[in-house]
Amino acid sequence: MRIALGIEYDGSRYHGWQLQDGVTTVQACVEAALSRVADEPVRVVCAGRTDTGVHAAAQVVHFDTGAERTERSWVFGANANLPKDISVLWARPVPEVFHARFKAERRRYRYVIFNRAVRPTFLQHRVVWEYRPLDAQRMAEAAVHLVGEHDFSSYRALACQAHSPVRTLHRLDVSREGELVFLDLEANGFLHHMVRNIAGVLMSIGAGEQPTAWSREVLEHRDRSLGGVTAPPFGLYLTGVDYPAEYGLPRLSPPPTVW
Repeated sequence: MRIALGIEYDGSRYHGWQLQDGVTTVQACVEAALSRVADEPVRVVCAGRTDTGVHAAAQVVHFDTGAERTERSWVFGANANLPKDISVLWARPVPEVFHARFKAERRRYRYVIFNRAVRPTFLQHRVVWEYRPLDAQRMAEAAVHLVGEHDFSSYRALACQAHSPVRTLHRLDVSREGELVFLDLEANGFLHHMVRNIAGVLMSIGAGEQPTAWSREVLEHRDRSLGGVTAPPFGLYLTGVDYPAEYGLPRLSPPPTVW
């Protein structure tokens, strides 16, 4: 039997999603919890591997098991064995052809910037602090150049292992609510550090250090060494993954403002 799960987590104290020797990861915690519920070893596959310090409001995984449990048992059994900063939201049986990564049609991320001269107290590790005043309108104008299908070589990590740097960015919205600036991105897929590198460029433009056309110039270089600074991970959230309707997976409500 193949089971799909929706998961949310605060990535602050984890070394990313993926299993690694000698460090605590989200995947290791999820697999340990599910293995106890299934009473057998469980290995999960996720929709998108998140880096150290990155959060998720709507991660999706799948796993295969011989154990027969109700959807409720998978959810509440897993949560009883998970740390408080990781929660399983839902469980659904899916066909064997379902794959959390390869069947995903779109992914959504939100990057949250706390913009004031004094550092935050209560939102530490949940937002990125930027002390320079940011002009959200300038950032929005610069964002327009990145929407569409492009070679995002300048916006991916040098160590990115994706076979192709071409991605379709369907949406890149910039908005402001008081001291919070939000970047909301939706694409058919994201490259390693793509969102954080886009955020770094837009923040430099918003601070008045670069013209609004700089986002396009960086894109056209197709050279990461000519791009901007990689923004910190703490304000980054995976907020949604879309699949074909035939799988019947839940689509969650929009995340709270802080996400």
